[in-house]
Amino acid sequence: MELMEICCATETYIYIIAYTSMTGYILYYFAKPFMIKKDKTFCVGASYIFTMCILDVVPVMLSNFVAYSTGILLAFLVMCWIDRRNYRQKIYIVITFFSLRWLSAYLASTLTANLYGKMVMTPYLAGRPVWQLVATVGTDILKLAIMFSVLRFSVGRIIKAYTYKRENMTTKELLMLIVPSVTGMTGYEIMQYYQTYIETSVQETVSGIYYVLALLHYGISIVTIVVVAVLFHNIKENQEGKLQNEMISAQIDNMKRHIGQVENLYQDIRGMKHDMANHILTLERLYAANEAEQAQEYARELTTALVNMAAGEIKSGNPITDTILQEWKTEAKKRNICLESEFHFPADSNINVFDLSVILNNALQNAVENTVGGEAAHIDVLSYCRNNAYMIEISNSFTGSLQWDTECGLPITSKGETESHGYGLSNIRKVAQKYFGDMDIVLQDEKFLLSVMLIMN
Repeated sequence: MELMEICCATETYIYIIAYTSMTGYILYYFAKPFMIKKDKTFCVGASYIFTMCILDVVPVMLSNFVAYSTGILLAFLVMCWIDRRNYRQKIYIVITFFSLRWLSAYLASTLTANLYGKMVMTPYLAGRPVWQLVATVGTDILKLAIMFSVLRFSVGRIIKAYTYKRENMTTKELLMLIVPSVTGMTGYEIMQYYQTYIETSVQETVSGIYYVLALLHYGISIVTIVVVAVLFHNIKENQEGKLQNEMISAQIDNMKRHIGQVENLYQDIRGMKHDMANHILTLERLYAANEAEQAQEYARELTTALVNMAAGEIKSGNPITDTILQEWKTEAKKRNICLESEFHFPADSNINVFDLSVILNNALQNAVENTVGGEAAHIDVLSYCRNNAYMIEISNSFTGSLQWDTECGLPITSKGETESHGYGLSNIRKVAQKYFGDMDIVLQDEKFLLSVMLIMN
């Protein structure tokens, strides 16, 4: 093999390695913000680079589509192995990367094709192989620079727009976000088929209008993928803002109720102090009149009254959760519903009491409003720790039926004003996901059971 042939072959291998390394880095850059174990995300890009390098040297001939599909599939499996959650989001990442990689690569190739033909494949350079090699290297560097810039910018914009990276992606969201990628790849395949057909069957060289159309398709497809992602997450941010306003409004209402409860408690304490002074005066008079037996009987009755008064109080380990539970117990009693609580506040944990107040208020409001009062009407509140998981279970007697939203997996509200109601369970799930947990609903044996799991540090 002549020296120039060796140099040309070496340049080709270096180009392939540089191309594969750049795209592998972009995949790593794309996946990293979405992974919990960020220090292991380099395995995603490394697995993709390794697979593509191996497939490039194996003797078995594979089409580009099959080869790159194999590389991206292995990278997807590595992502799932590192971070075993939110698989739909990972599907979105690999499909979007797969499409952007193809589109940006052929955008760069189309932009440099005319330059390559006019600068490299010329009679002047054909007789000067060294300069032809230099021109080829320069063209390949330009092609890589264009591809990397377009790919890096596109992925960067998507990452910046994708605000809720820890939130589970629904099937509907996945389908909505990958449609531009699938459309772009479908258009690419159609144009490649058209080019191959013209060059092989008709035996004509595609005209300049083809390259113009190709550039338009690749550019518009890339822009569409990015714009749809940005617009989708802008809409989602607006929805989240509305939900946050609903949560704040609900918390303000809860605070007003808690303040009223505290005021009532303060009035009761003042009344108790006043009554206690009278009770003490009565006991003093009885003892002064040598009525010791009657004084002891009076003291026993007073003790029994105080014990009965304190029996209804709930002691959960935190004054805020005490107030919430006591308030809803009082409300349940008004509706002839028995509320029993075995709730205990998780002291010395990372769980914020105000987050727990959101869960308790929304869950107990739903339970009280959807339990029909009667002899068997009951609401049970239970909490316990299992390893590093803090569990809250709230069950209530329920004899009706529910309609389910198949997308979010939550019951559809039965209240008339869906604009102001129906956020309760969504708020609970949002708090649970804040602590890397979730919620579950079971309806069986005439009982509605809500389970909420929060992960403690």
